[in-house]
Amino acid sequence: MHRYALSTLLLLFVCGFVSAQKNKQVIDSLEKLAGKETDSNLVKILNDLTWEYRMVNRDKAKSYGFKAIQQAKKINYPKGLAQAYNDLGILLYDQEKYDSAIAFYQQSGNIRKQLNDGLGMAKVYNKIGIVYQRKGEFDKALENQLLALSLFTKHKDNIGISYSLNNIGILNQNLGRYDEAIKYQLQSIEIKEKLNDNYGLAGSFVNIANIYKIKGDDKKAADYYLKAIEISRTIQDKEYLANALNNMGTLYLKNQDYKQALASVNESLLLRKELGDTKGQVSCMNNLGLIFQQQKLFDSSIAILTSALTLGRSAVNCLPEVNQTYLALSHSYEAINETDEALSMYKFYASTKDSLFTDNLSEKFAELETKYQTLEKEKEIERQQHVIEKKNTWIIGISLAILLLGLLALSSYRRYKLKQEAKLQQTVMEQQQLAAAAVMKAEENERQRIAKDLHDGVGQMMSAAKMNLSSFENDLQFTNADQRNSFDRIISLVDESCREVRSVSHQMMPNILLKSGLANAVADFLDKIDQRQLKVALHTEGLNERLDENTEIVLYRVLQECVNNVIKHSGASQLDIALIKDRDGISISIEDNGKGFNSAELNEDAGIGLKNMKARIDYLNGTIDFDSAPGKGTLVAIHIPSA
Repeated sequence: MHRYALSTLLLLFVCGFVSAQKNKQVIDSLEKLAGKETDSNLVKILNDLTWEYRMVNRDKAKSYGFKAIQQAKKINYPKGLAQAYNDLGILLYDQEKYDSAIAFYQQSGNIRKQLNDGLGMAKVYNKIGIVYQRKGEFDKALENQLLALSLFTKHKDNIGISYSLNNIGILNQNLGRYDEAIKYQLQSIEIKEKLNDNYGLAGSFVNIANIYKIKGDDKKAADYYLKAIEISRTIQDKEYLANALNNMGTLYLKNQDYKQALASVNESLLLRKELGDTKGQVSCMNNLGLIFQQQKLFDSSIAILTSALTLGRSAVNCLPEVNQTYLALSHSYEAINETDEALSMYKFYASTKDSLFTDNLSEKFAELETKYQTLEKEKEIERQQHVIEKKNTWIIGISLAILLLGLLALSSYRRYKLKQEAKLQQTVMEQQQLAAAAVMKAEENERQRIAKDLHDGVGQMMSAAKMNLSSFENDLQFTNADQRNSFDRIISLVDESCREVRSVSHQMMPNILLKSGLANAVADFLDKIDQRQLKVALHTEGLNERLDENTEIVLYRVLQECVNNVIKHSGASQLDIALIKDRDGISISIEDNGKGFNSAELNEDAGIGLKNMKARIDYLNGTIDFDSAPGKGTLVAIHIPSA
């Protein structure tokens, strides 16, 4: 037995250590966030910290709960305030401060009522009912559980319905109405199995097993206890596991399997000490006392039962358990012939038993249940009246629908007409865009033709003329230096004309644009500018891959026009050009330090060149903006969105 107890303790320590480590990580993360967040987010984090500290450090948990209340009131956040009151109520319940827990639950419920939060109110009623059950005030417990069940049913919350049914079953069990208790528990189990709610099933299995044990059906009781133990270990719920183990221990005791009984009850006692569950500890100690008693180890029995009595008297909610302690002590003292002590313990047992239940309470319990059933019947009548009213509404609605059909038909016709007009407008816009594209295409084709004619026609002729003039040079007899200089000037003029024709043809359709793309064409174009007069800086990014041919041509023409404007009009000494392509599209900026102009007057006084630039950018669905002022230079910003 000692080896088994030690193994169990070690297992609980290891599991607890791993769980504590995970819990610490969550707490650390939340505390870091608390230092950064404000307003409603801070309230939520403080409430989360209250919950996480619940099983770690209850004083800290309460501290965070009160901070949550303070912050929620400060920013007028009723939802967070209701949650803070709710969590503090749970903490006080854990500490067995039941009246305080009820007060906090009620404050949470009042806020949820103002928020018209029916489900929130149902959960509060459920918790208050559990507290009253712990206090042994079964009439108030039932009243709150029936209120909870009514709201859960109204909102079709099957989980809430199953838990209320479970709690009402427990209350029936407490009053000895075992068949009613089983009926409620089976309804609860049926819902929880459909929902695959293992946590809820663990509790219901324990509760129905308790009833079968009281009724003497040990087989059914054991089956349900074992199911509860298996699920509780899987979901790592210590409370239900402790309850199932303790009760299973009593069945082992009944079958005189003392080894299994001791192991089961001892494990339950360890868990309940860890949970701080005084009521559960007294119950376990009572069962240990009975195990020792049946083994005729009366000194051990009296020792553990005396400890149970001391612990139970110190708590406010252990009257039923203390009552059983008195009875067990009476039997142990009687077995060792200490009749005075035995009689004294029995008198205490009899007096506490009489105060546990009264006929009046049982009658009130039945009265409350009848009241609930009457309320449900009234709701059914209201539902039937609602059906009749709904039918009348349908009749009126159909009449109105016939009247509205004409209006709907007229409205549909108007919508159709508007759609057709919008479609026509869209077609016109598309045709205009196609026309603009055709004009630009024709313009580029014409440029290419003229460039080709200049290069292959005029250019070739000028080159031939230069060659013929050069061939005459040796045949001519120059009589003086002036004649020689005149001839050289003619050769120079022809040579310069050849270069000019070649330059113009290249500007009209540069081969490098067709071969190497926009970035290289722009760089080549800028290289021809005299850097002594105008320093040009070019930055390109993301143009490793070729753009659409039309896009490259349009942007090249716009850049050409911008640079020519700078050279002709700005008087600038510095020109910065950036071409950047990213996932949003193409961005171009042309910035100079020239004399600038009044950009506010641009729309009125824009020349043909600027209008052409805008038309080209519009063709690409882009935008072009001018930012300038006299003496401030000029910035041209172009953006072409991704296709």
